[in-house]
Amino acid sequence: MENEDWKSLAAQLRKECLEPIKQTLIGKDEIIEVLGVALVAGENVFLLGPPGTAKSALVQELAARLSGRSFDYLLTRFTEPSELFGPFDLRRLRDGDLVTNTEGMLPEADFVFLDEIMNANSAVLNSLLLTLNERIFRRGRETQPLPMLLAIGASNRLPEDDALAALYDRFLFRVTCENVEEQQLAEVLRAGWKREHSDTSQTQIKIEGIRKLQQALRDVSLAQTQTAYLDLISRLRDAGLAISDRRAVKLQRAIAASAIVCGRQVAQVSDLWVLRYIWETPAQAEMLAAQVDLVVNEYSEEAQESDRHPLADVPHGPDPEKLAEAIRALETDSKAESVHRSAILDNLTLLSARIEWVQVAESREHLRTQVAELRASIEENAA
Repeated sequence: MENEDWKSLAAQLRKECLEPIKQTLIGKDEIIEVLGVALVAGENVFLLGPPGTAKSALVQELAARLSGRSFDYLLTRFTEPSELFGPFDLRRLRDGDLVTNTEGMLPEADFVFLDEIMNANSAVLNSLLLTLNERIFRRGRETQPLPMLLAIGASNRLPEDDALAALYDRFLFRVTCENVEEQQLAEVLRAGWKREHSDTSQTQIKIEGIRKLQQALRDVSLAQTQTAYLDLISRLRDAGLAISDRRAVKLQRAIAASAIVCGRQVAQVSDLWVLRYIWETPAQAEMLAAQVDLVVNEYSEEAQESDRHPLADVPHGPDPEKLAEAIRALETDSKAESVHRSAILDNLTLLSARIEWVQVAESREHLRTQVAELRASIEENAA
């Protein structure tokens, strides 16, 4: 691929798609940036949050600005495969052929949004697993590749059984999607009113352009990130985060996609920011961020790094509520015999470093006290 070709497409993706969506959907900058990388990487995103937080609007905006076909559906416990993939073609059925009529359904969509995906039942589960992982639709003897560029699953709860855990595992990125802060509400109302009366289908980048960006991943060099990446995976596993070899391999595509979105064919250590979004539960988010920041600071050479991704440097301090949630999660782990005390203490040390970045002094001091009390309790029980 010509160098200027993909670079121009990457610049267009940001200028004509990602940035305008940020102006339209207020308070969703972080999610939009993750979606941009997932789009180029060809990976799936799970959004955790209550209804009414613009999750489906994100997919609609992407599809409109990239002139793509979208499919969205609200899953219930009674959803049947035909509601997602299409019914059998009755005309062909009379001739004895089991052929699915996929017109307007998931198999023909470039962008897929599945709301309340944790309601998926066994009838649709196997088809969804194959669809999300391999981009293939299979029913009986019928098999067809899917054009799907990006799949987003949303729910207000995490998986509660092994079958749903397998489905959850198909989403490489996990992001929380909450209502905006009260001070942003007026801006949300203005942007929402404007969105209802605006035309979002004037972007010059098309679906074919996104596919070219995905092809450009093959030429990205990961050499500068390998040592830091291996160290980070090792640290995360030691901290108790289950990262399979398969996920570790797939994450390399996300690191390369971060470089492509920034107009680079060389991944740099700062591109490891993508690993902040591979948590199993939101309580792990701050611990992940601490580990990622620690490794990036250890290995990156600022003089050699340029065009860093916007999420490589988070402009605001940690969320005190999320830090408190992470501390409570470690307190629960400390009571389980299967979790090593040293791992919990190491994670507490990482959280302590994050706490020092909390901007509100009262919250910072309260969190310091919580960490000190938990550390003392763990050491006392070990004595």
